[in-house]
Amino acid sequence: FPFPYAPYAIQERFMAALYGALEKGQVGIFESPTGTGKSLSLICGALSWLRDFEEKKKQEEARLLALEHNGQEEKKLPLSDESLRKGTLDEPGCPESKGSAGEPDWITAFVQKKEERDMVDRLKEEQIRRKKREDRLEKIRHNVQLKYAAKRKRSEEEETKRLLQLSKEVLWERGGADVLEQLDHNEEELILDEYESDEEKKAMSGLEEDDDMEEEHVTKIYYCSRTHSQLSQFVHEVQKSPFGKDTRLVSLGSRQNLCVNEDVRRLGALQLINDRCMEMQKNKQEKKSHGEEMEGKKRRVSRTVCPFYSYEQMQFLRDEVLVEVKDIEQLVALGKETKACPYYGSRYAIPAAQLVVLPYQMLLHEATRSAAGISLKDQVVIIDEAHNLIDTITCIHSAEVSGTQLCCAHSQLLQYMERYRKRLKAKNLMYIKQILYLLQQFVCVLGGKKMFYPGANFLFSTPSFSGTELKSINDFLFQSQIDNINLFKVVQRYCEKSLISRKLFGFVERYGAPTVVKTNKEKLAGLQNFLLSLQQGSDKEGDLPVEAESDQLRSASPLMQIEGFLSALTNANQDGRVILNRQGTIGQSSLKFLLLNPAVHFAKVVKECRAVIIAGGTMQPVSDFREQLLSCAGVEPARIVEFSCGHVIPPENILPVILCSGPSSQQLEFTYQTRDLPQMMDETGRILCNVCNVVPGGVVCFFPSYEYERQVYARWEQTGLLARLATKKKIFQEPKKANQVDQVLVEYAKCIKRCSHVGGQMTGALLFSVVGGKMSEGINFSDDLGRCVIMVGMPYPNIKAPELREKMTWLDKTMPRAAGQAPSRVLIENLCMKAVNQSIGRAIRHQRDFASILLLDHRYARPAIFNKLPQWIKERTQVKAAFGSAFAELRKVRACILSHV
Repeated sequence: FPFPYAPYAIQERFMAALYGALEKGQVGIFESPTGTGKSLSLICGALSWLRDFEEKKKQEEARLLALEHNGQEEKKLPLSDESLRKGTLDEPGCPESKGSAGEPDWITAFVQKKEERDMVDRLKEEQIRRKKREDRLEKIRHNVQLKYAAKRKRSEEEETKRLLQLSKEVLWERGGADVLEQLDHNEEELILDEYESDEEKKAMSGLEEDDDMEEEHVTKIYYCSRTHSQLSQFVHEVQKSPFGKDTRLVSLGSRQNLCVNEDVRRLGALQLINDRCMEMQKNKQEKKSHGEEMEGKKRRVSRTVCPFYSYEQMQFLRDEVLVEVKDIEQLVALGKETKACPYYGSRYAIPAAQLVVLPYQMLLHEATRSAAGISLKDQVVIIDEAHNLIDTITCIHSAEVSGTQLCCAHSQLLQYMERYRKRLKAKNLMYIKQILYLLQQFVCVLGGKKMFYPGANFLFSTPSFSGTELKSINDFLFQSQIDNINLFKVVQRYCEKSLISRKLFGFVERYGAPTVVKTNKEKLAGLQNFLLSLQQGSDKEGDLPVEAESDQLRSASPLMQIEGFLSALTNANQDGRVILNRQGTIGQSSLKFLLLNPAVHFAKVVKECRAVIIAGGTMQPVSDFREQLLSCAGVEPARIVEFSCGHVIPPENILPVILCSGPSSQQLEFTYQTRDLPQMMDETGRILCNVCNVVPGGVVCFFPSYEYERQVYARWEQTGLLARLATKKKIFQEPKKANQVDQVLVEYAKCIKRCSHVGGQMTGALLFSVVGGKMSEGINFSDDLGRCVIMVGMPYPNIKAPELREKMTWLDKTMPRAAGQAPSRVLIENLCMKAVNQSIGRAIRHQRDFASILLLDHRYARPAIFNKLPQWIKERTQVKAAFGSAFAELRKVRACILSHV
């Protein structure tokens, strides 16, 4: 395998296993600890396979074309091809011998000849297209003048546009008051277009047809990860790899990340950016299709179009992307420089790309996938950082709406209907009334009243009863009395095609704020009063300040959220549940759709793809992936392959210890019943004091929850134990707000660095973190930042939470028992151990790192739990019944650390 340096043995094994899985079309679960070069192994292994696969494909194409050429000369099919020979040769004396389908052999031969001819024609076309694309990219790669010519042309176009705009402004000034009045009454874009029920129309792309867009079938690798920073990191690894120069890589992202139109970016909220972008495209299409027709009519004025949505410039950007590997930041910079939209330009590069890098949501959500033009048929998918893949799929396909959103949407839609009743067609009115009925019934289910009228406000009325209730989808539809409404028609046809939520948002933008609505528009007073009452009501309740509530209301149309919830209700009855959460007021209450079976959505990915690789630094325990995701998605056990490698660090560099009792022989068992006992908290404090005395640098201590951390902190403050700890280590706490995390980490690192240089009694810092919090994933506590990681207790999830309880019930009903354990019990243990493995994996980050890991709870030594630790930690773990022997081992690690510093 090509590699930028001599690979570790485990990297070679990883790449060989990956190559084999891709070649055989398997579904692989790959685990490689952080610090072992997982990203490079994925890149070099997968791209080596792709290079070989493309070479084989070219050879096969050449063979078929040669056969066809020979066949034309000899006017007969070649005997060397086994499949063709079977269909064409007759036995002597059997002129009418029959094929397997009962057809005479000459018919079978004719059909096969035609199929081969069609395939050869297709191959020829693909070769022409590929040659055209390769020549174009080669020209761009080596011809600098071409870039300057394109730049000069852009400058000329910009100057022409500027002069045209000046001319228009002069004309507007001459138009005077008449034009201003026309602008004031311009509401045409808020009117819904005539809707033709159930007839699918081909959407206008707004771009001219172009041969280059119709690329040949290129086998691709789709690589996805959780965050844009992880994706950028991966792209940088590709750039450094031996494949960096020759790989056609495309980075995909959301409009929020890729938009270069400052007016649109300023909107902030993703939904608003999406809507404004779509609206600008529609304006451009209308400008093309209705240009002559609308000329001379005063009822419409010129609408804004995006200057970056230029077909020619996006073509140029597409080619630039394919010529050289670029991450998201470089793509945005290129978009600004070329005055081309990176969001659409990158999408036009997908057909010719070999490696497509994209976030989870874009690949795992079918509607988003098809909107981006991604086809997974016979392609390879690699899902990295996949330890929480099941939760991710569940979250993407779950949906929640609050009582505030339901009431707000109802009021807005009612006002909209009243305002434009005379202009709307009958079918539009019928569907709007259906949506209003749905909203009304949802509010009633939450305990609201039935009567709605313009300006009515039940947001702060109290539900008839409170509490949480779970329903199957069908039961919820019956209880809401909406089982007679076809939700597919309402959501997937009407809402999507009519763009009603966008029209409604434009309507509210125009009339929702007091500064916009004029006093003579009495019909709209209800909506204005309603929005004002929302602000006043929330202020009285003390939930949010007026400004925050107002911003929240304007951040996106509530109907957009509700569309997502309605769409979720079209899932199969057995695959989800609806949670009715009734609180103090209707506004505080909510409806949530919970997906129970993520496999139904993942099945589509696995079914279409040639191979799927699920990879991560910590994948243990893998039983969740096998049973909940792959088996339920219909993947045959024979198709699933597992690979797990050890760490590159020497065995003496890591000391994992399961500690069963503390310094005063108190047994360590942090159950919900015992962890709040003063003696248990005091014993934990004594362990920390001893550890801080011998471990230099940073110590990270993980607690099961924020609440327990607060409780322990208060106890230690009261007993004076915190003051004792503070003499050895400066104490830091994980903040609850995400924007404060970086600041705390910087201060923590500075303190450790200062102590290592200055010396003295203070030897470093102690950081209190929370499992599942902001510091338990994605943050490196390498070297002195994490010389010891302590896990206090076992972070089991709250089994009383209604969502988890429902998931447990569903698993017990649908899954077989594993090794005598109920599936719900296995789920709870797996959730706990996944969180533990993520947290303790923060310590060792590279080959020369040193760290100790202390697991404070005797239950970790139980075989069922112990076997769920990562292999590389499990094989080095020592179980210590008494604290004394564990403390002696810690002293040895201290000696190793000090000798290597």
